[in-house]
Amino acid sequence: MISTTRHLADGREIVYFDSARRPRDAVDTRDLPPVATRSQVRWDPLLGEWVVIAAHRQTRTFLPPTDQCPLCASTPARATEVPEAEYEVAVFENRFPSLSLSVDRDVPPNADGTPLVTLRPGEGRCEVIVFTSDHDRSFVDLGAERARLVVDAWAQRTEALSAEPGVEQVFLFENHGEEIGVTLAHPHGQVYAYPFLAPRVQRVLTQVAAHRAATGGDLLAEVFDAERTGSRVVTANEHWTAFVPGAARWPYELTLVPHRRVPDVAALTDAERDAFVEVYLDVLGRFAHRFDAPMNYISSWNQGPVSQTVDGAGREDWWLHLQLFSFRRAPGKLKYLAGSESGMGAFVSDTSPEGVAEELRAVVLP
Repeated sequence: MISTTRHLADGREIVYFDSARRPRDAVDTRDLPPVATRSQVRWDPLLGEWVVIAAHRQTRTFLPPTDQCPLCASTPARATEVPEAEYEVAVFENRFPSLSLSVDRDVPPNADGTPLVTLRPGEGRCEVIVFTSDHDRSFVDLGAERARLVVDAWAQRTEALSAEPGVEQVFLFENHGEEIGVTLAHPHGQVYAYPFLAPRVQRVLTQVAAHRAATGGDLLAEVFDAERTGSRVVTANEHWTAFVPGAARWPYELTLVPHRRVPDVAALTDAERDAFVEVYLDVLGRFAHRFDAPMNYISSWNQGPVSQTVDGAGREDWWLHLQLFSFRRAPGKLKYLAGSESGMGAFVSDTSPEGVAEELRAVVLP
C-alpha cells in the first residue's frame, strides 16, 4: 500500500491509498471558504454519556443527483472533494464534521441553567473514506484486492488518529442504503475520532470488569470462544468467524471476530487482514442476496480505547470485533426503533438469532 497526503482548497487533508505508486499531484481548484466548526460535547449526568452537539451539520449535502456527486473523481468540467481524475481509495476530512481538531474552543463550562450538564469543545476528527471512484459499485462488489486496500486504509487511519492528543477511541463504519439514512449514494464509509469512549465501548468494559471481579474470568474471550463453536456460526476461516450473536438486537445481525485477540484493525497481521476480506465479502454477499433486493446495513468496527479504562478494564482487555446489521426484517418491512427501543433502550427483536443464522447459511452466493 502506498499512501500520499495532499490538501484541499480549504486546507483539509486528503490521503490517497494506492496498490502501486502513482503521482497524486492534482490541485483542488475550488474557491472554498475555511471550515468553521462550533461543535460541543455535553455530559448527560443521568446516563453518564457524552452527547455531541453539531448544529452546523443541518446544511450538509443531502442525496445529490449522480452528476453532482461530491465523491466522484474530478473532471475538467467539475471539481469535487477528490481532485484526482481517478483514484483507488481516498480519505479526507469531512467538510461538515461533527468533531474537529480545529474546533472553536470558546464554549461555556456548562449548559445554560444546568450546572450538571458540563460542556467541552467538540475536539476530535471526522473523515470520509471513499472505497472506489466508481459511483455505482458497493463494497460487496469491490473484489478482494480493493477490499484489502480499504482494510489497510482503516488500519492506517486508526493508527494515525489514535496518536492525536485527546482522542480516546477511533470508530470506523459504513452506512449502506438510503433506508439507513445515507446522505451520499457513492460507496463510502466514515472515521470518527472521539474525545471520549462511546457508550457501547464503555458499557462492554464495565461488564468485562464486573465479570472479572465476580468470577475471575475473561468475558470477551468466553463469549467469543463459545460463539465460534455454536449453532449460530454463519461462516468462518482460519482467522475469523462470523456468527449471529445469541442476544441479537437487529433483525439481521452478525458479529465478525478474529481468532487472535487484538485491540484494533491496525494490530491485525497481513494474513488476518486477508482472511477478514474473505469472510467479510462472504457475509456482505449473504446480506445482498437474502431477499430479492440487497439489504441496507451498518458495518461498525468495535475498536478498543486508546488509553481510558473503565473500572480498571481497558485496551489490554479489548477484543476487536465488527458488527454488521440491517434494519430489514422482511421483504418490504423495516425494523423501526419505536417506544421500547427509542424510549427505554430495551430492544424487542422481530427475528430469532438461530433462525437468522440458518437463513444466512442457506443463501446461495453467485
